[in-house]
Amino acid sequence: MKISIERKDKIIIGSILITFFISWIFAARSLPPTEEAFSSLGHRWVVTIGKVTINPSTVIMGTVVFLIIVWFATSVRKELRLIPGRKQALAEWLLDSFYQMVEDTVPDERFVKPTFVVATSLFLYIWVSNMLGSVPGISFVGFEDGTLKEISLFTDTWQPPTADLNTNLTYALMVFVISHAFAIKAKGFKAWLKSWFEPNPIMFPMNLIGELAKPLSHSLRLFGNIAGGGILVFIFSYLVKYFLVPVFLWGFFGIFVGTIQALVFAILAIAYISAQLT
Repeated sequence: MKISIERKDKIIIGSILITFFISWIFAARSLPPTEEAFSSLGHRWVVTIGKVTINPSTVIMGTVVFLIIVWFATSVRKELRLIPGRKQALAEWLLDSFYQMVEDTVPDERFVKPTFVVATSLFLYIWVSNMLGSVPGISFVGFEDGTLKEISLFTDTWQPPTADLNTNLTYALMVFVISHAFAIKAKGFKAWLKSWFEPNPIMFPMNLIGELAKPLSHSLRLFGNIAGGGILVFIFSYLVKYFLVPVFLWGFFGIFVGTIQALVFAILAIAYISAQLT
C-alpha cells in the first residue's frame, strides 16, 4: 500500500529533522569537560521563599504543558465538523477509548464520567510532559546551592515536569483523595470506615499501609522512568560524545516510554478509584 504524505506534513517532518540535526551540532560543540558535567548532575534550580521551596523549571514547563493542551483543545473545538478532520478524529478516538475503559472498569455509573475526566486529564498532561523529553530545547544547567548558573540551548531536551517527584506525588495524592471521596459518597461514611477493618479488625494496620503505599508507588514509578531515562541519556552522551545514540534515546524515553508511563499512570488511577467503589 502506498502511503501519501501531504506537503504540509512533509514540511513539519523536515523541520523536526532539521531541529534534531542542529541539536547534534550544538551538543557536540558545547560539550563541557566530563568532570564539570558530572559534578552538576543531580543539582536542581530551586528557589526558597520563606519556608516554601519552588522548582522554577518545573513551574515553567508545567505552564508550557498546560498551554499546549489548551491550544490543542481550542483548535479542535474551532474546527468541529460532522466529518472530522485529523485532529478531531484523534481527539474523538482518544476520548472514546478512555471512556470505554472507564465504563468497563468503574462499577458505579454515577462515577464513570468524573473518573473519565480525572483519568483523561492526567493522561494528557503526563503524556505531553513526557513528550517534551524527546524534543531538543532549553535546559537549565549548572545549579549550585539553588543558583541558576546558565541556560543551555539544544544540548538537552526540554525538562519534563514529570521528572520532578513533586509533580508526580501531587497527582498520585490527588487520585488517592478522589478515590476515597468517591468511596465515601458511594458507600456512606460508616461503610467506608468499616472497610478499613475488613475482613478482621486486626488487619487495619495492613490495610492502612497498603493504601498509603498506593500514592507512593504510583508517583515513584513515573518518576523513576522519566528521571532515570534522563540520567541514562546524560551518561551515554559522554560515552559516545553526542553521536546519534543520545538523540535516539531522547526519542525512545520521551515518545515510547513516555507514552507507556502516561497510560500506566492513568490506568492505575482508574483501577484505584474502581477498587474503592467495589
